Amino acid sequence: MAALDTDVVVVGAGPVGLLLACELRTGGARVTVLERLERPTAESRASTLHARTMELFAERGLLAELGPPSRGGPGHFGGLPLELAEADPGHPFAGQWKAPQTRVEAVLGERAVRLGAEVWRGVLVTGLEQGPQAVTARAIGPERAPFAVTARYAVGCDGEDSTVRRLAGFDFPGTPATRELLRADVAGVDIPGRRFERHPNGLAIASRWPDGSTRVMLHEYGSVPRRRTGPPEFPEVAAAWRRITGEDIGGGTPLWLNAFGNALRQAARYRRGRVLLAGDAAHVQLPVGGQSLNLGLQDAADLGPKLAAQCAGPTDEALLDSYHEVRHSAGRRALAHIDAQAQLLLGGPEVEPLRATVAELMEHAPVRRHLARTISGLAPPIEKGSRDR
Repeated sequence: MAALDTDVVVVGAGPVGLLLACELRTGGARVTVLERLERPTAESRASTLHARTMELFAERGLLAELGPPSRGGPGHFGGLPLELAEADPGHPFAGQWKAPQTRVEAVLGERAVRLGAEVWRGVLVTGLEQGPQAVTARAIGPERAPFAVTARYAVGCDGEDSTVRRLAGFDFPGTPATRELLRADVAGVDIPGRRFERHPNGLAIASRWPDGSTRVMLHEYGSVPRRRTGPPEFPEVAAAWRRITGEDIGGGTPLWLNAFGNALRQAARYRRGRVLLAGDAAHVQLPVGGQSLNLGLQDAADLGPKLAAQCAGPTDEALLDSYHEVRHSAGRRALAHIDAQAQLLLGGPEVEPLRATVAELMEHAPVRRHLARTISGLAPPIEKGSRDR
């Protein structure tokens, strides 16, 4: 057996990879994190933490380091109002909470390093080789010098375009995006706040950040994803906003722009031998209501202790297999709900009868509780052999 450089190599230093690194170090495993970006991103794509994630953070003493998060108001299901506290009114973190992804990532990064994780930035993973007792990640460093890291296990936490998933040959079934949303943080504009406001031509959302900038998000009914090599240009976003709302935001200053769609994919297995997936590397979904970030963080919280125990043992391989069993079923359920929400959100006038029917069903407390528990991460585990789609 080749000499091991570390116990686990984690690819991706976003919130999921960094929480996993913290969990591994807490369990005594050596961990090296490889990250393509030279410095943390300033983009805060997600800002919502749900009850189960808050519970996990509280157990780990992270809430004090985060701020703690503030209450985020009511939630929604496909744009229809839904009080998430109905999931479990007695839960200490009932409802939803606000913490910018940049802050979550910074806190987790500081803790991972403090616990002894090695975080290497500016590293591009180019190869992955599995053996019976180890896995080797080949990469190119900041100075373009090739190197390799040999570990007991490797985990891809490197997002929806995961290099680890591709190199390790994971099956990734699902459907590509058929609808596109545009999103931008804009300074210097004064427009009304909007919460899933449906207009004849599209969907408009606007909210003011504490720094005075405004986040806008929009979808023109019937619009399909464009082939893009980067984020959308601000004139495209401003023109679409005018067509939907009649307002001119073209005089504002764009601080951040991106486009995303309703692609829906999930890895057939979250583990292939000594390589595992977590977060968006394992499942891609419309980032509605902050569920993408929360799903990924909950993946990491489940996988970390199991993988650390395996490195210390080793224990029965069934322990690692249970990660797939637990998190794949949770992800499958969440993705089914997200798919339903995407249809309610992004459909045009043709979905109004469906929206009216779902709204009528949501007048019943058991329906609201069921939906709120799934979104909040408090739904009971799915029994083996059951179907939730």
